[in-house]
Amino acid sequence: MIKKSILYILFLLTIFAIIGCSNFKGDMDWELSEFHMKDQNNKDFQLKDIKGDIWLVDFIFTSCATFCPQMTANMAQIQEMVKEENLKVNFASFSVDPEVDSPEILNSYVQKFTENTDNWYLLSGYSQDYIKDFALKNFKTIANKPENGQVIHSNQFYLINKKGVVVKSYDGNNNVPFDNIVKDIKALSRQ
Repeated sequence: MIKKSILYILFLLTIFAIIGCSNFKGDMDWELSEFHMKDQNNKDFQLKDIKGDIWLVDFIFTSCATFCPQMTANMAQIQEMVKEENLKVNFASFSVDPEVDSPEILNSYVQKFTENTDNWYLLSGYSQDYIKDFALKNFKTIANKPENGQVIHSNQFYLINKKGVVVKSYDGNNNVPFDNIVKDIKALSRQ
């Protein structure tokens, strides 16, 4: 009788541990709207391509002289970290200067940071007004290009769950919480 009770308690503790380990708590709940873009290989990219997988995304532009190169390097570091952990996650970088950032330019840009572009999509193929509205509506952030000025945009990384919902953001430039991002991706992958 005592053996059965101990086994039952161990079973319950195991179940609670499993449930607790996969319980991801994000601080956002922003469902992405339909969109149509082109990736760095000039292939169509849409919301249906995001759903079903975990994504880490950001907003960049290739002629950026400030924090975009550092953000892209940080994203490449996370890409390497999740690869080492055998986690299935994709990456996307939305260009906030789409009239300059053609697929060819985006492809050349990403090659400076990683050789592995199998799971990293650099997106363009839309107007400046489109990305401004897309960023505001879906990520509650800015993507403005003032006349004769440099593009103003977020330096955040955004985590998207398998349902196509933005669930969390992180500093993508200076104080990047690399280990926390990987931990959150692990937790999401168990859901």
